[in-house]
Amino acid sequence: MKKVFSFVMGILFLFASFDVEAKSEPKPKPGIESVTAPSAVLVDANSGKVLYEKNSHEARMCASITKVMTLLLVFDAIYDGRLKLDDEVLISSHAASMDGSNVFLEAGEKMSVNDLIKSVVIVSANDAAVALAECTYESEEKFVSKMNERAKILNMNDTVFKNCNGLDQEGHVSSAYDIAIMSRELMKHEQIFSYTSIWMDYLRNGKTQLVSTNKLLKTYPGITGLKTGTTDGAGCCMVATANRNKMSLISVVLGCNDSKARFSDSAIILNYGFENFFVVPLKFDKSKLTPLKIVAGMKDDLQLDTKIPQGVLLSKDSERKIKTTIEVPEMIDAPVKSGQVVGKVVYSLVDEVLDEGEIFATEDVERMSFGKIFSIVLRAFTKM
Repeated sequence: MKKVFSFVMGILFLFASFDVEAKSEPKPKPGIESVTAPSAVLVDANSGKVLYEKNSHEARMCASITKVMTLLLVFDAIYDGRLKLDDEVLISSHAASMDGSNVFLEAGEKMSVNDLIKSVVIVSANDAAVALAECTYESEEKFVSKMNERAKILNMNDTVFKNCNGLDQEGHVSSAYDIAIMSRELMKHEQIFSYTSIWMDYLRNGKTQLVSTNKLLKTYPGITGLKTGTTDGAGCCMVATANRNKMSLISVVLGCNDSKARFSDSAIILNYGFENFFVVPLKFDKSKLTPLKIVAGMKDDLQLDTKIPQGVLLSKDSERKIKTTIEVPEMIDAPVKSGQVVGKVVYSLVDEVLDEGEIFATEDVERMSFGKIFSIVLRAFTKM
């Protein structure tokens, strides 16, 4: 009996050992090929360069990702001084009637622009989005017209907006690529990140709690935003932004089967970017800039200066020998204004142009004329 017991215990110990060994082995991270979203894209926020794509131009319903454009127009209005964060907005019956995710606005209630933005960003409130649209351009209809105008300016060729909050509507579509474009534009308003980084907040003096729909705020290192969206027609969608190692990336996934897949796919795509690309700092020796000859100017030479990009994004398996080329004309006609761009610094790798910097004039130079020459000669003569 003892022998049987010892044998059984030995077998159990052996299986337990295998289990411990199996658990001690680190699980490999899922690769980019495991992305389940039917449409996705990864873009470098600084340059707009596409680093990964999967059916990125496929027009699809995009749910509350629509609100990225809504927020862009609102922040444009704040930047222009047409709207202030402490402005009180009178809620209309139309805004209060919105279905889906909301903060239960009531017709006749007043709420600040700041609190409405928080409601849109943190809990994706449809009623708050309409209230912002109405206070920015008088009505949701006019606001949506402006959304489409802005989309056209940004060359968002796969996009048509029919409302400001992303509720399913026939013909209301965008693409992963277009969403990355408008997200990149919204990110230029850096104030947006003071909202997208919030996990929990309150409205109405603490009576209404807001908890972020972006679960990556709690799990993904470097996450900065940006927007989630879910409807029956669009599935689970997300545009995720993150910063690491001087890199800023934008990931978009559309049509995921569930919320878990949305966050998982976003993390996989961002990981792919951070693990396979890096930023190379750019430098320029200003001693290589020689004065530019001026034709018919009150001076013979023009002093120059440069404004160059901080760095460029390269794949980690690429060559690092970046070539720097100065492109300026042999001479320039007067007049010249200070700050006028007269040439460029081109950074390239093999035959690919990576980025460009500006070469500009540091001073005004007037065009030579008989009157100016006569005046100079006269002043010189009177000093003799």
